[in-house]
Order: sequence, then C-alpha cells, then structure tokens
Amino acid sequence: MSGKVTNETGESGGGGTGVRELDAAFFARWMTASADAVAREESRLTELDSAIGDADHGGNMRRGFEAVRGELAEDVPATPGAVLMTAGRKLVSTVGGASGPLYGTLLRRTGKALGGAERVSGAELADALRAGIDAVAQLGGAATGDKTMLDALLPAAEALADSGGEDFGAARDAAERGAEETVPLQARKGRASYLGERSIGHRDPGATSAALLVAALAEAGGAEGGTAGSQESDSGGGE
Repeated sequence: MSGKVTNETGESGGGGTGVRELDAAFFARWMTASADAVAREESRLTELDSAIGDADHGGNMRRGFEAVRGELAEDVPATPGAVLMTAGRKLVSTVGGASGPLYGTLLRRTGKALGGAERVSGAELADALRAGIDAVAQLGGAATGDKTMLDALLPAAEALADSGGEDFGAARDAAERGAEETVPLQARKGRASYLGERSIGHRDPGATSAALLVAALAEAGGAEGGTAGSQESDSGGGE
C-alpha cells in the first residue's frame, strides 16, 4: 500500500499519440462506480436471482462492493494491478455463494496480468481482462451460451480488444447485449441449471451484474451513454 492516489486518469499519453493511459486512481474510480451501480441495482439483481437462483445475488454483490469501496477509501494501492487484486481479495472474503470466488478471481487475475506498472494502456487492460475471464471460465467450467456471467464478459472483452482498448462504451454495450441475450437460453451451469428448461425466459443475474461492472468501467472512463445500470432494459426475463 502506498497511501491515497490523487492523480487523475491520463486520457492521452505516449508522447502525444493519443493512447489512453490508466492509473491506479482510474481503477479505484472503476471499483467505486461498480459499488454505486450494484447498490442502485440490488433489488433488480435479487429479483432476477429469485426466479432462477437463491435470491441473494443482489445483497451479496452489494455487500462485497461496499467492502471494496471501504477498503479503497482507506488506502488506494499504487498500481492498477494492485487495486484490482485488493478488490478481488475483498470480494472473496465478503461475498457468499459462487459470486465471491468468481468475481474475486476475475479481478485478481486481471490485476495480476497487469503486473506492477504504474500506468497501463487500454490495450493492456483488454488483454488482462481476457486473462481474468479465462480464469473465471476455468474455475466455473462454463463457456459462452451457458447462461452465466461469461455471456456478458466475453463479448465485452472482444469489443474492447477490437477497439485497441480505447472504446469502453462499445464494451459496455456488448456486455449489456450479452446479458439480455441470456433470456432465451437454458442454463447449463450453476444453480439455475437445476431448473432445466424452466430456466428459459429469465435473464441471468450473473450476466446482469457482470454487465454492470463493464458499464462502471465505461462510466469511469468517461464514455457517453449514462451511468452504469441506466442503459439496461426492464426485462425481468419473461416470467
């Protein structure tokens, strides 16, 4: 830990090349925006989880990200990677069920992939995020179309990579589409898979919270399109 970081996001750098540079303060803002989004959408996440899960996703995620917010309010680590690893560890220790390990793995492995650099490019973030998503897939044994958080994260990572790590708004939109497209899917992983065909017609709560995380990234990066969570439809999955 190095004390509070007060510098702002570098919107350009690299000797005037226009390449986005992201520092620890940016990543702390991302995590704080995530906490705000999850708090706003807690009831909706719980409602979605009530249909095909344990009805605890909203509360668990709010508790975890509030703990992350509190940790970063006390002390922001010096590097982007350390911010995400701190947040991931906090989620593992405070979020119950499968969400804690999955989101904790996502952030810790993304942070680890970023290494110890004080600033990273958007392209480096895109690569690191993909490493984090791959770790989640390995942990949960899930793939695209299984009606999980990966259905939002994978298209977001692809959109971010396709833009060279510059277009956070495209990543947000891709994540939101991916979450919405879980509605007609039959769950093949997690508690929802116990429902078999009855899981069809419900939007996956994990994909929805993952889309909130990506939307918070876009919000922290100043992408146009509103605050995290405000872009989502009211679809509860056709109950």
